[in-house]
Amino acid sequence: MFRRPLEFLNSLPSQGDLIEIRLGPQRAWMVCHPELVHQMLRDTRTFDKGGPQYERLRALMGDGIVTCPHTEHRRQRRLLQPTFRPAGVAAQTDVMAEEAAALCRDWRTGQEVDVSAAALGLTTRLISRLLLSDSLTPAAADEVRHCLAAIVRGLFVRTIVPVDALFRLPTPADRRYRRAVERVRELIDAAIAERRRGTPRDDLLGLLLLAAEAGDGGAPVTDREVHDQLVSLLLTGSESPSMCLASTFSLLAQHPEVERRLHAEVDTVLAGRLPGVDDLPRLVYTRAVLTETLRHSPPGWLFTRVTTRETELAGRRLPRGTTVLYSPYLLHHDPASFPEPERFLPERWLEGEAAAGPHGALIPFAAGSRKCLGDLFSMAEMTVALATVAGRWRLRHPAGRVAAPRPGATLGPRALTMICASRTDAPDGTAGHAAALTPGAAPTASRVEKTRRDGHNGVHHT
Repeated sequence: MFRRPLEFLNSLPSQGDLIEIRLGPQRAWMVCHPELVHQMLRDTRTFDKGGPQYERLRALMGDGIVTCPHTEHRRQRRLLQPTFRPAGVAAQTDVMAEEAAALCRDWRTGQEVDVSAAALGLTTRLISRLLLSDSLTPAAADEVRHCLAAIVRGLFVRTIVPVDALFRLPTPADRRYRRAVERVRELIDAAIAERRRGTPRDDLLGLLLLAAEAGDGGAPVTDREVHDQLVSLLLTGSESPSMCLASTFSLLAQHPEVERRLHAEVDTVLAGRLPGVDDLPRLVYTRAVLTETLRHSPPGWLFTRVTTRETELAGRRLPRGTTVLYSPYLLHHDPASFPEPERFLPERWLEGEAAAGPHGALIPFAAGSRKCLGDLFSMAEMTVALATVAGRWRLRHPAGRVAAPRPGATLGPRALTMICASRTDAPDGTAGHAAALTPGAAPTASRVEKTRRDGHNGVHHT
């Protein structure tokens, strides 16, 4: 599980639907069939957030929406849900497009780009703007990105080796992890303090502060909860979509036919514009590429639950306090659900295919009442980012073997460097519109002239 986790997971379905494994000294059970996983995820009262993974996450995130127990979840979700409703996500589309354009504005043909860092920087800025408007400065957002790298490395080891004594030793890795956790907390506290002194804003922090002042149906929102919610959503809303985007660019470089079809759709739908909210339903293949990435390389690849009472699953009696695991990666790579699971085939998700595969086997955002709160936001930001970058650039792997994605707290490439080439320079490039306009806007003569002057450098103006 620790040394070759993906290979280990892929070996389990042939052994049965519910398999006993060991995490260090602890016995646990891995659920290998999608119908059993859904049964477990629907019964959140019996299979609650818990186990080694969430014990470590609670030390980082407190009892926010990601880690809170079943008894607290409904109240918290109702409090936070308005920010993530479709209308709220649609209102953020222009911001997503502007940030994605800024991401690649200064790239040059032949330049090596740290795609992992660029994607994480983008998603950190987007989620921080949704949660905190401009209360988290660009420098602070960049610092959060650096802290995340240390945190996600430390979380995986703490999940797979749940022996607390090991992590009380003052090793360099443990010190890095603890410093990163403390610094994220300090940055969030500073943003909250700055907001309390300043002007109210229409963002999630503003919603939380109003709830803290007014009370929430007799259950007041405490200062600690405001902090915990922001830390939880900032970290999870940055890391997972960035991993998906990095994986997508890596996979596209390895599958030129998929990349060509993606470029053709982006050129046809956008014709050089930045994507707007009305374009998202038309970017059908773009969304299929992202969905197939979430199947092939799901950022959230391994999760734990703990039983709150004695129960039965797959004919086995599980005592109270049993650790139960499920893996989207395992489900997504089971050939019983997805033939040729190692192949990258976005066509799986075009017309005629079931929305989530057989037995609901596709679960990149979980399922049931604890399905990811930000799934719509994540899909929108990734679609906008992919369409914006792919409309202007091709990304290629440097010569040599492409490294397999490394599992950590999330799954994906953590140090992916790629070489960029402007599509206007490519022999078969059809993206003749290097200018970035406001979403949905038509090009004016002055803008087209500026595009001619700057397009050879890949410069993109908003």
